[in-house]
Amino acid sequence: MIVPSIDLQGGAAVQLVGGERLAIDAGDPVPIARRFRLAGEIAVIDLDAAMGKGSNRATIERLVREAPCRVGGGIRDAETALRWLDAGARKVILGTAATPEILSQLPKDRVIAALDARDGEVVVEGWQRRTGRGIHERMRELDGLVGGYLVTFVEREGRLGGTNMDQVKDLVAAAGSARVTIAGGVTTPEDIAQLDRLGADAQVGMALYSGRMDLGDAIAAPLRTDRADGLWPTVVVDEQGRALGLVYSSAESVREAVRTRRGVYWSRSRQSLWVKGESSGAVQELLAIDLDCDRDALRFTVRQDGSGFCHEGTWTCWGADQGVAGLARKLAERAQQAPDGSYTRRLFQDPELLRKKLLEEAGELAAAQGQDDVAWETADVLYFALVAATRAGVSLARVEAELDRRALAITRRKGDAKPEAEAAPASSPASESGSEEDAP
Repeated sequence: MIVPSIDLQGGAAVQLVGGERLAIDAGDPVPIARRFRLAGEIAVIDLDAAMGKGSNRATIERLVREAPCRVGGGIRDAETALRWLDAGARKVILGTAATPEILSQLPKDRVIAALDARDGEVVVEGWQRRTGRGIHERMRELDGLVGGYLVTFVEREGRLGGTNMDQVKDLVAAAGSARVTIAGGVTTPEDIAQLDRLGADAQVGMALYSGRMDLGDAIAAPLRTDRADGLWPTVVVDEQGRALGLVYSSAESVREAVRTRRGVYWSRSRQSLWVKGESSGAVQELLAIDLDCDRDALRFTVRQDGSGFCHEGTWTCWGADQGVAGLARKLAERAQQAPDGSYTRRLFQDPELLRKKLLEEAGELAAAQGQDDVAWETADVLYFALVAATRAGVSLARVEAELDRRALAITRRKGDAKPEAEAAPASSPASESGSEEDAP
């Protein structure tokens, strides 16, 4: 698999040759992160912090909210590592700080040890200082303490000359259960496919920035198929992970989907590219592409527009959507066209009424007894909470993203109630409720 890389200097995305000479200044990293996140996790490396020449903290704080990020560069203590994990980094990358003392304070599965090597010797401090130790020696020292290794062949970094495949098999074996990511010289989709077959991921920077490698080709590189037509089955899901339908992809359609960030597939009937929504208006914004464990199927996560995915006008090819996601979509529609006099319209137009209902329903849920009552009151609270979010222009997907970000935090707050918090008066399920009158 590919792990696209964003190296930061002075707030800009850059590419260096051999860690020293500036070759590319790509400017604002945020648009780059939005593109790279289609491939999954991206590596964000603070070169200034690594070299002791400053920090790109504010920029990285933006990036971890835009994309799933592995954050590295200048992390020299457990406190800094925990701060990035609490901020939403999927993983942290530690170099000199990857010591048993510090690693014991961090969650193993969220830590990658950076083993930067020049001609087989591990180097530190922005690749400026040699350590006199080899990669395998460092792996033995860190065995069981980290979830992954980032091995960078410094002498090949930024030079587009291919990577050191001869060492990878031995490195993967030495890493044991930890996942190995290789950086330095990865230049072609074939390199990524070969690394994937060896059990390693490929961290890629220069080849993507220079245009030498197409991101769509890189994502699809590990795929295989036993179909005569060479296509890959593709499950399309919405932002909540609900399956919308099954389609097929080709190398060409994946390349176009990534280029345009749209739902683009291969039409078996027309034997050509099919851009979803081009004629119906039910377009898709492509958010992510995932390969399955066997590398023979794809999952496209999309932001679906219009009436839905199915040509029969339903959200999915199995009918209308339901549950919380279905309710959120219905409320978004009603925010624009709820009939005059409806309860939902009243709630959208009267913030004081909505505030009172939120307090009332939260109190009723707190006082509810028994599974039926709790289910009833929870439904009420969800309904009014979604009305409040919709009224403010906040989507359910954004709320879920915030919950996912919080779930990544390691440091936990005590969580006591605020002193001024007071429980709302309890009442029975028969009290006035928007979900009884108008909610789906």
